[in-house]
Amino acid sequence: MYASSASGTSPAAVHEQDRWVRLVTDGGSMPRVLIADDEDSMRTLVARAIAMDGHATVTAEDGAEALEILSRENGAFDLLLTDIQMPVMDGIALALAAARDFPDLTILLMTGFAAQRERASGLDAIVHDVVTKPFSVADIRTAVADALASRKTG
Repeated sequence: MYASSASGTSPAAVHEQDRWVRLVTDGGSMPRVLIADDEDSMRTLVARAIAMDGHATVTAEDGAEALEILSRENGAFDLLLTDIQMPVMDGIALALAAARDFPDLTILLMTGFAAQRERASGLDAIVHDVVTKPFSVADIRTAVADALASRKTG
């Protein structure tokens, strides 16, 4: 003879199942991330890296395209992850427009240039953080996780 729960499922498995149900019903199972970067290889790397954590990604080649996507989808993203230096509309102009039009959107900037990082220093009120390129897959995954976690608590 052995002891079992009434359902035949271990208490740990029941807890894990309940946690999963809460994630799905909270809509938190797949955060949507909009990635804007003019470098195809960087867009692909970042999209693949954060998809490893179960995030749905949409990509844009520049700030103007990203703003068009945000507007078309009425800001239905959890995070905007954008490079600062891009043609057409740079990441700072995109961040300012996105923060104005979609104030609940969390914004994370990326840059490989110290001068661009300095330009972003005055945007603390609207930008969660600035990630410095080059970064590892682990670095960008951590930065995205931190930004999304701040959204839930803040």
